[in-house]
Amino acid sequence: MKALTFKRYGKSPEIGFAEVSLPVLKPNELLVEVHAAGINPIDNMIPTGIFKPVLKFQLPAILGSDLAGVVTQVGSGVTRFKAGDEIYASLFDLGTGSIAECAVVPESAAALKPANLDFVQAASIPMVGLTSWQALKERGDLQTGQKVFIPAGSGGIGSFAIQLAKHLGAKVATNTSTPNVQNVSSLGADEVIDYKKQAFETVLRNYDLVLGTLRGDVIEKSVDVLKPGGRIVSLVGPLDKAFARARGLNAFLGFVFGLMSRKIIRLAKSKGVAYSFLFVRPDGAQLGEIGKLLESGHVRPVIDKVFTFEQAKQALEYLATGRAKGKVVVKIR
Repeated sequence: MKALTFKRYGKSPEIGFAEVSLPVLKPNELLVEVHAAGINPIDNMIPTGIFKPVLKFQLPAILGSDLAGVVTQVGSGVTRFKAGDEIYASLFDLGTGSIAECAVVPESAAALKPANLDFVQAASIPMVGLTSWQALKERGDLQTGQKVFIPAGSGGIGSFAIQLAKHLGAKVATNTSTPNVQNVSSLGADEVIDYKKQAFETVLRNYDLVLGTLRGDVIEKSVDVLKPGGRIVSLVGPLDKAFARARGLNAFLGFVFGLMSRKIIRLAKSKGVAYSFLFVRPDGAQLGEIGKLLESGHVRPVIDKVFTFEQAKQALEYLATGRAKGKVVVKIR
């Protein structure tokens, strides 16, 4: 089958199309004909090798994390799906990728595609949906009436997280550039800061939760917008010791991650708030719940641009520019 792969880690990963063998199904897996693959910033980061100690791939490896497609075969132990079912899923952290003609998906990672979405729309959801769900509901324990700051509201994560936070009954603040102010307001943001005119840390106060979506000093500045007892849940790092323990990583990596996060953890503690790093996990049950929100219209996909299968490499390059307003999707069929 045809797939977009990378051959090595580093500055020259040799990203391109290759013919790869069709995977052999395990009892708990589905073989899926991929109709569309959503791409995410981490798909560009993986070939650099930055996550090599954490994410395990056998090279050459297929790129992409999210997919929507049709089940063509099920393993002997599969009980929830059958051939012909339309599903969507995240393959992130499973050692395989989605920008391919076919993919193997664990039953536990898959959910039925929301009936009101086409394959392109559905493929845009898994990683941003699961990340938002796990950050806001699980780790952040966001409650009705609380306040959350979601930076970069026009991006893939931001555009979904704003909608989910509003569904959970929270007051939402975000920041974006001037042309996107109206767009993020339409998603439900209560307070929109134009970062070209104002610094968020001078405007926001007494927030319960910050979702860390931007690298640089944004995480450290976010400490000042939280009230005592507030939380920062970062999706971009720095990695921390708790993450190393949860992954079962060796003591050396635990030490390194501890050093990486020492500054922000000390700063957070000094202000009476907590910091943690979140690594999203595939979860079909959660995708099922997210699917209900999509079908009911409580949240909707936000797609910036759709590329053809042949343009998959250009899709990654476009995403790397940081200009996408919402999600970028590769239409494979």
